[in-house]
Amino acid sequence: MQTPRDWLTPDTLHMLQTIEHQGSFAAAARALHLVPSALTYRVRQLEDALDVLLFDRSARQARPTAAGKELLREAGRLLEDIDSVANRVKRVATGWEGVLTVAMDSIVSRSVVMDLCAGFLALGATTRLRLRHETLSGTLAALTSGQADLALGVVLEPGLQTDIRHEVLGSVPFVYAVARHHPLAQAPEPLTDATLAQHRAVAVADSVSRGGGLTVGLQGGQDVFTVPDMPSKLEAQLRGLGGGFLPESLARASIDSGLLVVKQVLSPRTSSAHYAWRDNPQAPAGLALKWWLAQLASATTREALLRPVQRIGA
Repeated sequence: MQTPRDWLTPDTLHMLQTIEHQGSFAAAARALHLVPSALTYRVRQLEDALDVLLFDRSARQARPTAAGKELLREAGRLLEDIDSVANRVKRVATGWEGVLTVAMDSIVSRSVVMDLCAGFLALGATTRLRLRHETLSGTLAALTSGQADLALGVVLEPGLQTDIRHEVLGSVPFVYAVARHHPLAQAPEPLTDATLAQHRAVAVADSVSRGGGLTVGLQGGQDVFTVPDMPSKLEAQLRGLGGGFLPESLARASIDSGLLVVKQVLSPRTSSAHYAWRDNPQAPAGLALKWWLAQLASATTREALLRPVQRIGA
């Protein structure tokens, strides 16, 4: 007699994730190269085995029920655990990780990371490389949750896990800047918190999936326009959609060209960026992680990672 364990296979969990991601059974069937009836039949078999309803079919979209959401949450964790086990087995056998995932904050230069990726791939190692784009506390969360092996541009938080090691990537000075046509461009300095609160702020969304995340440089009650990363924040501020703090290196070209105006504020901001990785004596670093850490030991590499992202047309 079959049990729920017989049905909760990696393929089945992936099928459920695909349905949620695609939003409908028909779209999921196309993505999985199945006919819709076959996909529907498999889901019904699983629901019968678990004696629960996983998706609400009353509308055109496939919406997970409360039970379905819980199973999907656990599905993500279980599939990550399976990948982690496979990765550890591969590392034990060859010294090279099966997969190395690098989480990079939006403050880090993507072009320099790509240069590092090119250097790593040129080794011809068996390790597959994955990149994740994160922001603020989401960068560290990707590491601590096991979704990444190395995190670049980390904002350190209190209560860091004991198995997390970190080193300074560099200091990141910020400037408060607005477009030259923004009302604050001509305001007397230093700008007070009360003055800033009267104008919309452009903020980068924290990519952490759970918890409150980090909020930086905002005033209580202030109108906020939220964007996904630092390059988008620069673009928004160049268009006069709001003001806010920008890494000085990222904003420098626009400041020098007169497109952005730097304003003195009562509370200037400087941040220290780190890189971090897990250090578990039971699962020592593989050759791929060791290669990346060796590159990051170079001051030239660390400095380059915090260089400005070049803006097209700047």
